[in-house]
Amino acid sequence: DEISLFLGIWQGTRENRTGYWLRWWDQQGELLLWGSELVIQEQQRAEQERQRAEQERQRAEQEQQRAEQERQRAEKLAAQLRAAGIEPEG
Repeated sequence: DEISLFLGIWQGTRENRTGYWLRWWDQQGELLLWGSELVIQEQQRAEQERQRAEQERQRAEQEQQRAEQERQRAEKLAAQLRAAGIEPEG
């Protein structure tokens, strides 16, 4: 298998120096990241995943609260029906 990489000019900051750098690019024109960039990218991905998990946890908690409120409402209505001499179904 042959890997098609190309050298190209990249403008940016590396090790507190801003300027033009020779960087490797793949055949699709994607910049190959330096190790430090890969670490940052992975940290960002992990943080996004943590936030997504937290949002899902909050959504599940809200759904649980909604279900509990609905259960309490149904219990209250059933009690009111029983007080009126009506036996609720279910």
